[in-house]
Amino acid sequence: MQDLAYPRPQLRRSKWTTLDGRWRFAFDTQTRDRTNYRIENWPLEIEVPYAPESSWSGIGDRGFHHACWYERDFALTEAQLAPDRRVLLHFGAVDYYARVWVNDLRVAEHEGGHTPFSADITRALRRTGLQRVRVWAEDDPHDLEKPRGKQDWRLEPHGIWYPRTTGIWQTVWLEDVPETYIGALRWMPNVERWEIALSAFIEGTPAEELQLSVRLTARGKVLAQDSYAVIGNEVHRRVGLSDPGIEDFRNELLWSPERPTLIDAEVKLLHRGHVIDEVASYTALRSIGVQREKILLNGRPYNMRLVLDQGYWPDTLMTPPSEEAIRRDVELTKAMGFNGVRKHQKIEDPRYLYWADRLGLLVFGEMPSAYRFTTRSIRRLLREWTEAIERDMSHPCLVMWVPFNESWGVPELSAVSAHRDAVAALYHLTKTLDPSRLVIGNDGWESSATDVIGIHDYDTDPNHLRVRYGPEVKPQEVVDRRWSGGRILTLDGYPHRGQPICLSEFGGIAYVPEEDARAHQDEWGYAVTRTREEYERIVCGLIEVARTTELFSAYCYTQFADTFQEVNGLLYPDRTPKLPLERIAQAVAGPPQSLPYA
Repeated sequence: MQDLAYPRPQLRRSKWTTLDGRWRFAFDTQTRDRTNYRIENWPLEIEVPYAPESSWSGIGDRGFHHACWYERDFALTEAQLAPDRRVLLHFGAVDYYARVWVNDLRVAEHEGGHTPFSADITRALRRTGLQRVRVWAEDDPHDLEKPRGKQDWRLEPHGIWYPRTTGIWQTVWLEDVPETYIGALRWMPNVERWEIALSAFIEGTPAEELQLSVRLTARGKVLAQDSYAVIGNEVHRRVGLSDPGIEDFRNELLWSPERPTLIDAEVKLLHRGHVIDEVASYTALRSIGVQREKILLNGRPYNMRLVLDQGYWPDTLMTPPSEEAIRRDVELTKAMGFNGVRKHQKIEDPRYLYWADRLGLLVFGEMPSAYRFTTRSIRRLLREWTEAIERDMSHPCLVMWVPFNESWGVPELSAVSAHRDAVAALYHLTKTLDPSRLVIGNDGWESSATDVIGIHDYDTDPNHLRVRYGPEVKPQEVVDRRWSGGRILTLDGYPHRGQPICLSEFGGIAYVPEEDARAHQDEWGYAVTRTREEYERIVCGLIEVARTTELFSAYCYTQFADTFQEVNGLLYPDRTPKLPLERIAQAVAGPPQSLPYA
């Protein structure tokens, strides 16, 4: 039943139909969103799910476009059109606002460029012949009040901002389901109680005498199997597991980057004893917490070695070019010695989280920023952040949420109470929706409500970092008195309360050989080196200081790969390493450790 390309990896059915491929396409110069506008002669074709700004879309137009149209026909089988079946249309992500019609009947609209939405299109389907889906996507390139992450508002990318992404940029797909079906699953492990909480949500036609059957297995062994009554279209249960007792046996079942043990789940919906729906899922036993200025993974101090990853590719922008490319990025991150990644200013494709779950890589999930503070921007941020948490909260790889970065979108934190209240509100909302994870309220500086204090320091001299954060420097002195980027590290009224400290951005060293300097004069990093020897000395020196500084419970090097004009990656855009992977891993992880939680 498992399909590794399934767009929704934690709720998989045996059959699904992709609508990726060639669509009819047109830029909308008049923003005709108020009527079901018909285009008789489509001027272009586009390869979905690649954005029209990308070369792989077949269009490659990076100009300013306010809105665009998509259309394609698709066929359904007689079985899919049966009276006792429903057909669901899913969009992984459409940037930024979308309206969807099927056979000229509007079936969905959604606001938010990074989160999924779906529609039951059964009532719109024709009983014979081809079906037609049409999408209108609005994405004002100049709108700074919407969460846009690294998408540039200028015509040409500048600084640390990159080409825009308009319209459909994740998979579009269909699945047919029974009249009553499993709509969503949520998993939340509790290592202390050795149990896993399950929430299941039933959708479609209400029915009585429903039961949910759950079977959990790991490494070929059955861990739990039981059935629960569906009450009010929901099931909320704690699934207790047999505690193996001795720590060696417990560690075999716990999920960590060193041993990413997943627990497979078979979930069936029964009506009066007959199976009417069946899905496959997975979860894991994993805890994350803090104690005495240390981050704990599964109850033990754990040093997080992360790399900042923008999640862009040269030819496909924010859309992964293939399943193999996603897996390769996870594998390269681990090969360089990192045990985690900070996905920067992007809600990543669920397939990346799947491979991080499967191969063992910690992930910091970060909200793409808006760049103006208004009530409208905060409402947009709240809506999309809530959807992102709901989508991803069951992934064991995710250990940290980051709703704000470097005060982007809340630029007057030290002076304006409404800005401070926004950070506090999202911090507490995140902890309410997902109490199982840590939250960095505002990463980089001006910290207030937070579980971890993040510091951004792009000093390019390893000795400066060693002196600034060395053993003779007390945490209180660093946090309460230090400035970073011209900003105080903690806001007045929010002194250091024993939270772990993370060097969550540093490095950013570019390598541009002297013979290439003239041709690449628009490329940059926080410092530019001209020889490979100089590049290795500075990069490895900075990383080794971050790794060996006891003050830091985690560090995150900038960055994974060169991204357009920002050429400060450890890898080139095609993922070729600038230094041997073994040399990077030696700096990142140090000598091999004998203990799994070293």
